[in-house]
Amino acid sequence: MAVKIFTLPDLGEGLKDAEVVEWHAAVGEHIEQDAPLVSVETDKAVVEVPSPYSGRLVRAHGNAGDIIEVGRPLAEFEIDETGPSVTEDAGTVVGKVESRSTVIRETAAAREAADVKAMPAVRALAKRLDVDLAVVKPTGPDGVITAEDVKRVASVLAGLGPIEPLRGVRRAMARTMASAHEQVVPVTLHDDADVDHWPGDEDISIRLIRSIVAGCRSEPGLNAWYDGKAVGRRVLRNIDLGVAVDTEEGLFVPVVRDAGNLGHAELRRELDDIKAAVVARDIPAERLRGNTITLSNFGTVGGRYATPVVVPPSVAILGTGAIRAAVVPADGAPVVHKVIPLSLTFDHRCITGGEAARFLRAVIEDLQA
Repeated sequence: MAVKIFTLPDLGEGLKDAEVVEWHAAVGEHIEQDAPLVSVETDKAVVEVPSPYSGRLVRAHGNAGDIIEVGRPLAEFEIDETGPSVTEDAGTVVGKVESRSTVIRETAAAREAADVKAMPAVRALAKRLDVDLAVVKPTGPDGVITAEDVKRVASVLAGLGPIEPLRGVRRAMARTMASAHEQVVPVTLHDDADVDHWPGDEDISIRLIRSIVAGCRSEPGLNAWYDGKAVGRRVLRNIDLGVAVDTEEGLFVPVVRDAGNLGHAELRRELDDIKAAVVARDIPAERLRGNTITLSNFGTVGGRYATPVVVPPSVAILGTGAIRAAVVPADGAPVVHKVIPLSLTFDHRCITGGEAARFLRAVIEDLQA
């Protein structure tokens, strides 16, 4: 008999970790190769991981709700090496690793910052009260955290209740937004488009997509990817439009490929298909990456203007608010028309204000046509 260790494979491009949802085999049970072993949730979907071996499951790393890093032990098997040979899949079994638990358990307290100043007794108090010293404002001399500082924060936290760890899509969103904030130099332009002439059955999503296509054709530089290391951009020919979709689990951004060359009916079918797939949580991973520019139609929920976040390597995102009635000039007189508010955020590292303004003007002209 020999013990084989199975590590968590990368279930999607760039996956860092996954959350255990449910084990399909119990410790001590015999399991056949390729039989369902465990279901895990990534930032994209719930994935069923098959067993890489036939043998007895002797250890399962992590319970439901635990987060395991890619490349760390997921399960251990006892197999009979005298039987048929087992072929290890280099794409899923990640080398030889020592047998130890590496489950990341979410707790109410984050890791202490390295530059925190506190006496050992105060650190012990913070650990006992489950207080993260990194969030405590020091009042002692030379920035030293006192026991009273820790007790003050503990009192505040007690009234807030337990922390809710972010899981799955929301966890990925937190990472993506933090990364974007660190890299992008964002600037947002706001304006309105007069859409009073639109018929009552106008397909607003299609009109917005069409307007973004018009903007990209006017200013191709906004349909681009920026390479911060090379300090250069790639202006892209195809318009692969990311469409932000709000769900209870978090934000998804499926991609409509080559949106500039799709007709009205094709665009509507694409939108319906990707939104249905997002709701069902079975959208392919490749449909959630590679967007060259993004649309966030948050106005379907509410709100007027925003500062949408540009996620690298793309360089622009158009946000649209709720259509409203507004007083506008017409032939020298004030009239009430329907207008749609627009918010264009662009990465000022590679896009000038003039380019962004011309893009937004082209969007408005198309919406008002």
